[in-house]
Amino acid sequence: MTKGGTFYYPYFLAYATGAMEKVDQKAKLVDAVAREWGTDDTVAFAKSMGPGLVVIDTSTPSIHNDVAVAEAIKKSLPDAHISLVGTHPTHMPFETLKMSKSIDSVCVGEYDYTIRDLAEAVEKGKGVGKVEGIAYMNKGKPVLTKPREHIKNLDELPFVSEVYKRHLNIRDYFYASVRHPQVTILTARGCPFNCSFCNSPFKASYRARSAENVADEFEYIRDELPYVKEVMIEDETFPAIKKRTLELCNLLAERRNKVRWSCNARVDTDLETMKAMRKAGCRLMCVGFESPRQDVLNNIHKGTTKEMQMKFMKETRKAGLMVNGCFILGLPDDNMETMKETIAFAKELDPDTAQFYPIMVYPGLESYDWAKKNGYLTTEDYSKWLTDEGLHKTTISRPGLSDSELLRMCDAARREFYMRPSYIAKKALQSITKPMELKRNVKSFKTFVRYILKDNSK
Repeated sequence: MTKGGTFYYPYFLAYATGAMEKVDQKAKLVDAVAREWGTDDTVAFAKSMGPGLVVIDTSTPSIHNDVAVAEAIKKSLPDAHISLVGTHPTHMPFETLKMSKSIDSVCVGEYDYTIRDLAEAVEKGKGVGKVEGIAYMNKGKPVLTKPREHIKNLDELPFVSEVYKRHLNIRDYFYASVRHPQVTILTARGCPFNCSFCNSPFKASYRARSAENVADEFEYIRDELPYVKEVMIEDETFPAIKKRTLELCNLLAERRNKVRWSCNARVDTDLETMKAMRKAGCRLMCVGFESPRQDVLNNIHKGTTKEMQMKFMKETRKAGLMVNGCFILGLPDDNMETMKETIAFAKELDPDTAQFYPIMVYPGLESYDWAKKNGYLTTEDYSKWLTDEGLHKTTISRPGLSDSELLRMCDAARREFYMRPSYIAKKALQSITKPMELKRNVKSFKTFVRYILKDNSK
C-alpha cells in the first residue's frame, strides 16, 4: 500500500492463475495481504488445500518476510514445491535460491507459462530441469534452465478480470486516482523506453493485445462486473504506439463503451490521441513528469523535456482529461534547490493529483548500480527496506542529501501541493460539479490526510 492508500491487484499472479486454469489445472489465487492474514493464517490455509505447488510473489523490500512465509509453509507441507516469482527473483535468482532450502525454484522473467509447466512437472513427478525460465538447486549448485521467450500472442491469456471475479474480492483494491471499485488490466506488456529507475520486468519487449480482445474484455467487465466504476489500464505506457492506440480507442467508441478507464501515459502523447482516448471513455492519465530539469531528465534517460511537459498539460485540458502527476525527488544530479524547483513546477502544472516519491532503487537496475558504485546505499540488508508500517522507504543517502532529508522533502512537497487554498477550492468545486468524483475525493482524502501532517522521515 502507498501513502495515498493505493492497494494494487496481484495482476501478474492472476494472469498466471488464468493460464493454469485454461489447461484445466486446479489453481487457487489468494491475496493474504488483502485478507489481512498473518503467517499462521496463510500456513493454515495452505495446509487445508494441500497443494503440490505453492507460488509466492515477492519483491526486494518484502523478500525476507516472504522467504519466512515459504519456510513456514514448507515446514507444514514438506512435499510441496515452493517457487518464488517477481522482479527480485528475476534479477537475483541465485541469491534468492540461496536464502533458504525451503525455496525449490524461482521463476525468471514472464512466468505465466512457466508456472503452468512447473505445475505439470510437479504433478507428474517429473524433474523440473526441463521447465524453461526457472532457477533451481541441482546437487547443491544453482542452475538456470533455458530462458523462456516472452508470450508473443497475449490474446491467448484469459481475461484477468475473469480471474479476479473467481478468486478475489474486487472491493479490496483501491487506486487513489481512480474511482472505486475498480479493476486493473493490462492491454500490453513491456515498454519501448528505458528509464534508469523503472523496475518494469519487461523492458524493451513491447507486445500488445489486439484491439478486439481488449474491447471484448471491456464488454465482459460491463456485463459481469456491473458494480465496477472504472478500469485502470496498468500498461507501462498505454499510448506507446499511436496507431495501435487510435485503433483500440476507435473500436471502443464504435462499440459505445460505457466503462470509464484510466491509464499510464507519457508527456509525448499528442492531442489527437488524447481526444480519441477521451471519446473512448478515458478519464485520467497517470504520468511521470519526474523533474523539470533537463540534466536530471537526461541522466535517467527519460527522453522528455520541460517544454513537452507544459505542452502536454495544456493539451490534456483541451481534451478534457485529468492527470495524476508523478514526481521523483533525489534523482542523480538532484540537490535541495533542484528539488524545490520540482515542487514549484508541480504546483505550476497543477494536475488533478500529484505523487512525490523519494528515489527508489532495486537490484538489477542502472539506478541501483549508480547508488552502489558511489556508496550511497544506506544498507544492502533488504529486511531494512521497509518502515515499521510496512511501507517502502528510500535506501539512498548521499552528501548534502541524506535519506531523512529526502523523506522530509517529499512530505513537504505533499503539504505544499495539497494544502494550497486554490487546490482545496478546486477539489471542492469538482466534487460539486462532478458528483462521480466525490466518492473518490473523500476516500482519497481520508486515507491520505494522516500522512500529510506526519513527519515520515523518522
